[in-house]
Amino acid sequence: QVQLVESGGGSVQAGDSLRLSCAASGRTFSNYAMGWFRQAPGKEREFVAAHTWSGSNTYYADSVKGRFTISRDNAKNTVSSLQMNSLKPEDTALYYCAASENLRIHYYPTLPSTYNYWGQGTQVTVSS
Repeated sequence: QVQLVESGGGSVQAGDSLRLSCAASGRTFSNYAMGWFRQAPGKEREFVAAHTWSGSNTYYADSVKGRFTISRDNAKNTVSSLQMNSLKPEDTALYYCAASENLRIHYYPTLPSTYNYWGQGTQVTVSS
């Protein structure tokens, strides 16, 4: 069974940092592109960041550029990490990692339809 599991979420103050990790099981994701999305209550799921399978190409939403860093992570079963610095209350959301097995990542990294597998999400709450 293919599974992606996010971890590292929590409740923090504005200005704090969190590091989210995405662990994979059920298949090898080393050659998959990875993305992170988030969804706040009452809002649509939105793109946060993505990287190609090698990690050499990265993509960011304007709202997180300069604050968040996505990276491929080959530690144990972890396939992707999202370092979030200078967190703001508007970053509060359920954060999902997703895996893409096709070349669409190079053209449509921000579209949910680019990704084939999704985790269940980890909650990030930032208070002012």
